[in-house]
Amino acid sequence: MLIQAASKGMDSYLKVIIDSLNESIGGELNADTMTRLNGEQITLLAYNLLRDEVMDGGFVQLIHNGLGPFIFMNPFAKAMRLWGEATEVETGTTYLHDFSKLLYKGRKLFEQYGNELTNPCTDEEFMALFEQYPAFDDLDDEFIETEEYITATIAHYVDEHLELFVAVEK
Repeated sequence: MLIQAASKGMDSYLKVIIDSLNESIGGELNADTMTRLNGEQITLLAYNLLRDEVMDGGFVQLIHNGLGPFIFMNPFAKAMRLWGEATEVETGTTYLHDFSKLLYKGRKLFEQYGNELTNPCTDEEFMALFEQYPAFDDLDDEFIETEEYITATIAHYVDEHLELFVAVEK
C-alpha cells in the first residue's frame, strides 16, 4: 500500500501513514491517545494538523481552534529543526530549519496574542481577527509559499525513518 501511495506522490504517501496513525488512536489525538504513539508519530500528526489549519485559515485559525499550545508550547519546532538536520545533508535543503524558525516566530506571536485569539466569538468576529492581527500574515505567506517543500522534506524524513512511524513488514 505504501509503495502504491508513494508512486502517486508525497501527499499520498504521507496520507497513508497519517491515516494509519489516526486509525490507531481512533481519530482523536489527545493526552490519553498520545500515550499510544512515539514522539516521531506525534510530531508527524502535529505537522498534519498545522498544515491543514494554516492552509485553510492561517495561524490565526490554528490558534483560535485551540491548537496553539500543542504546536507552540511543545518541542514541535525543535523536532522540525532536528528532522531538518537529519535530511539536510541528503537533500541539500534547509526547509525544515527555516520552518522551525517560522514556528519560533509564531510562538512569540502566540504568547503575545493567544488569549485574545482563543476567546469565543461569532463567525463575523472571527473573520475580523485576521484584520486585527496582521502580524500573522507574513507567517501565513511564508508557510504557504514553502509548504510543498516542507512537506516533501518531511516525506523524505519519514521514508528514511519509516520504522519509527509504522510497523514495516518484509
